[in-house]
Amino acid sequence: MSKKIVLSGIQPSGKLHIGNLIGALQNWVRIQDDYECNYFIADWHALTSQYADTSELKEYVKDVLVNCLAAGLDPEKSTIFQQSRIPEHAELHTLLSMMTPLGWLERVPSYKEKQLEVKDKDLNTYGFLGYPLLQSADIMIYRAHLVPVGVDQLPHLEITREVARRFNNFYGEVFPECDGLLTKFPKVVGTDGRKMSKTYGNCIFLSDSSKEMEQKVRTMTTDPQRIKRTDKGDPELSPVFQLHKVFSSKEEQDEVAEGCRTAGIGCIDCKKVLIKNLLTLLEPIWEKRESFLNKPDLLEDIISAGSNKAREKAIATMELARQAMGLKN
Repeated sequence: MSKKIVLSGIQPSGKLHIGNLIGALQNWVRIQDDYECNYFIADWHALTSQYADTSELKEYVKDVLVNCLAAGLDPEKSTIFQQSRIPEHAELHTLLSMMTPLGWLERVPSYKEKQLEVKDKDLNTYGFLGYPLLQSADIMIYRAHLVPVGVDQLPHLEITREVARRFNNFYGEVFPECDGLLTKFPKVVGTDGRKMSKTYGNCIFLSDSSKEMEQKVRTMTTDPQRIKRTDKGDPELSPVFQLHKVFSSKEEQDEVAEGCRTAGIGCIDCKKVLIKNLLTLLEPIWEKRESFLNKPDLLEDIISAGSNKAREKAIATMELARQAMGLKN
């Protein structure tokens, strides 16, 4: 039996951080043996908020590709490609825009949330309003069955199901209705205790050196109750302990939590344990990153081959879509 088709992408809107590693890349690597996986660098999506300044977009695309490979994605197992090299994404997006009710886009939860959250950019554009529809086109053009998401992201996937259903009702069965491939994404907090995000400037980047990573951890905010070394605290109030929940063993979590509650250890000691575990995770990735960064021709060969392979699939789907809509003689 043929494998089910998986589609997922990541925006090159900045350098990738350890939250991206935990929330996406590690999961992509884990499932690449079980499904027909298609992973793309969503550079058109990055333009929904970064349209005014694209000077660093090329470097961010490279950063995403290098980190995907360093994290363990295998071009022999997964199709790795760049969205903007597949013009059929834009064609399908245009055709879908003709039949998608405006209200469907306006009700997407992140539409108003991001407009309120992002104050330094004008997001009153069609590109921002219509990004869920471009996302639907990304999924549908590969006729994907599954999209890796957390439970909180299922509402975002529902619009793709509705668009596919509407297309099929009008023109006949062309697109499967995708399902979420549910994955538990651990919450990765940033150095200030909020969700790790480039928007907040609180990230530990995969491109950081060991010294930069250690400096960021050492200067992280901790439990506000522990002003002096002898003060007892509550580990749940410490952003450092939230990172322990992701990167440290259960035994280590129990030890630092007890040490915090009893003042048995100081915040510096707590951070040293976290730094050790981050180094264990990141050092192999850093080594592979350097290897790929020193081989620009290989990087181009990988993204070019993956994009060519993806485009063959996209062209085949557009043939079906055009024929169904009566756009082909």
